[in-house]
Amino acid sequence: MPLFHYETINAKGIRSEGTLEAKDKISLYHVLKTEGITIVSARELSEKLSLSIFTDLPFLNKVKAHDKIIFARNLSKMIDAGLPITRGLSIMERESKGELKKVLKNLSESISKGNTLSISMKAYPKVFTPLFVSMVSAGEESGNLSIALKNVALEMEKSYQLNKKIKGALMYPTIILGLMVVIGILMMIYMVPTLTSTFTGLGLKLPLSTRIIIGTSNFLVAYFLYVIIAFIVFIFLAMYALRSLRGQRYLDFVLLRIPVIKEMVKQINSARTTRTMSSLISAGVDIVIAISVTKDVLQNSFYKEVLEEVQIAIQKGNPISSVFSAHENLYPIFVSEMVSVGEETGKIGEMLLSVALFYEEEIDQKTKDMSSIIEPLLMVFIGLAVGIFAVSIISPIYSIGDSIK
Repeated sequence: MPLFHYETINAKGIRSEGTLEAKDKISLYHVLKTEGITIVSARELSEKLSLSIFTDLPFLNKVKAHDKIIFARNLSKMIDAGLPITRGLSIMERESKGELKKVLKNLSESISKGNTLSISMKAYPKVFTPLFVSMVSAGEESGNLSIALKNVALEMEKSYQLNKKIKGALMYPTIILGLMVVIGILMMIYMVPTLTSTFTGLGLKLPLSTRIIIGTSNFLVAYFLYVIIAFIVFIFLAMYALRSLRGQRYLDFVLLRIPVIKEMVKQINSARTTRTMSSLISAGVDIVIAISVTKDVLQNSFYKEVLEEVQIAIQKGNPISSVFSAHENLYPIFVSEMVSVGEETGKIGEMLLSVALFYEEEIDQKTKDMSSIIEPLLMVFIGLAVGIFAVSIISPIYSIGDSIK
């Protein structure tokens, strides 16, 4: 019998859903129909069961950052045009797919019951970040929800573009190094053993580099499966360790000590801190809440600790700039100086925004410079690797020629 997915609603307005086998929809209605229960919808799943198993997986239902940016931007435009929020959500729901479609539907239902948009969003912390919810809440309180959504879209787009540039700068070397490793392993498994048998048969005295390559090749051929398993286990253990508090702390410490990387880490965190704080303060969010939300946005634990100190300083009535100036090893002096100017002039939101724009331009330039620097370094590295391998293989072959003479 076919399998049906159904939705029902009782007299109290509580919805429920489930699956049940039945000959047809009429039989399904007869089975489900009881006093006080109304069947809202029923659809056959038999043909799409295998697909639904995969579409219900959490990692496939993640709402992309780009989709959230479009959502905030379009909802802002619809509110500006005079459409009710529920109508705007309904329109976007029809155009959306996957998890976002479900979320928009539930948001619309929640608002129809009298909840605000920000309260409705809190039910989906994996979709809407604290920054998103806080700015929407501030927009609702000030009566400028469309402006708040527009600012959220701008904030998220800046963060999205920043992450995209960093990933783009690292993509090329990652692909090249990955291909080198794969090609090297294939040569060790298929090409080197052939040469090894030749060298062994002739009884040649092999150079150290050649013996190392042959030893590595023999090990890979003999224990290839174990090497693959060990590599997979290592990756999983490394990911598990880095997700722990101690592992994340260690990674944060290392990133702040690597010569070239540490400057970019400082600028990235400075840009995120100042832009997020600027957006929240300009939207009318209380400064203590703005600092708390900004702390959640940052990923580096050392920067989170600085913002905790900022919260304490605000509660004690001390200037924010004094905390930033006490941590010049994390936040450049430019940050504390501009924050100090903002505190003196009462334009802290504008000063923070100017700092964010400055460091975003710096990061943009550095990612471009990084790409131009990495390419020649990779070429040198590849040349050395190929050269060492070639010399190690060719040297014994020359020895064969000399022995023939």
